[in-house]
Amino acid sequence: MDYQSIFERVESKYILTRQQYENLMDRIQDRIQPDLFPHSNISSIYFDTDDYQLVRGSLDGNGYREKLRLRSYGLRDDNSEVFLELKKKYLGVTYKRRQGLSYRDAINYLLFQHNECNSQIMKEIDYLFAKNEDLKPRVLISYQRDCFVSTRDPSVRITFDYDIRYSLKNLLLKNDEPEEKLTEDDTIIMEIKCLNSMELWLARRLNELGIHPGNFSKYGQIYTKKIMKGVKTCLNSYSHQYIHQQSHLRYSSSVQLHQSF
Repeated sequence: MDYQSIFERVESKYILTRQQYENLMDRIQDRIQPDLFPHSNISSIYFDTDDYQLVRGSLDGNGYREKLRLRSYGLRDDNSEVFLELKKKYLGVTYKRRQGLSYRDAINYLLFQHNECNSQIMKEIDYLFAKNEDLKPRVLISYQRDCFVSTRDPSVRITFDYDIRYSLKNLLLKNDEPEEKLTEDDTIIMEIKCLNSMELWLARRLNELGIHPGNFSKYGQIYTKKIMKGVKTCLNSYSHQYIHQQSHLRYSSSVQLHQSF
């Protein structure tokens, strides 16, 4: 398995309309080229505690964020490579550590803690599970991604995510078309990833077009708009129904993982 396992970089997100995207591409096409993997169909299962501690920590603005997810870039069969990713953000710098596994081995690890990989990254993931025994699959997010790099500095990556969908029930990487839409067809999420500061030419193009950074977390959006909305609705009616629904969801998520192959 040949992949980069450790990332440290500064990431900035932008919420674009289709017209803004086209205008930007017209301005920067001579400075960028397709990445080694120019297009991906990405699916990720995000893990969290019963009280959604990880996503709430990402939203409270305390400067430290942490996420755990299982990600695929196109799942063909049980032997396809997937990644267990531990992503942290502190004081504006993102640190991502990931372990490549076959889908079969990843499921065995998540269900039974069976792990033949003794890497430092897996030890860190083991520690997170040990510290939070109620970590379970909470949401599946799937989207299309186009990826480019700067012709001058290949470490500068620009990604465009669109057709973002999610599911709170069918939490399987094999579910390649989640039923709920998170963004409209006209919305594209751009992310610029740099080792240090953004290249000057790129900053100038963004400024000329009036494109400014915006906060957008896919999981955070789903939590705020859907999960928390469901919590408030249930609490305003019958709190015991919410508790029952959450218990059923936790049970179902583990069962679905087991049934996924």
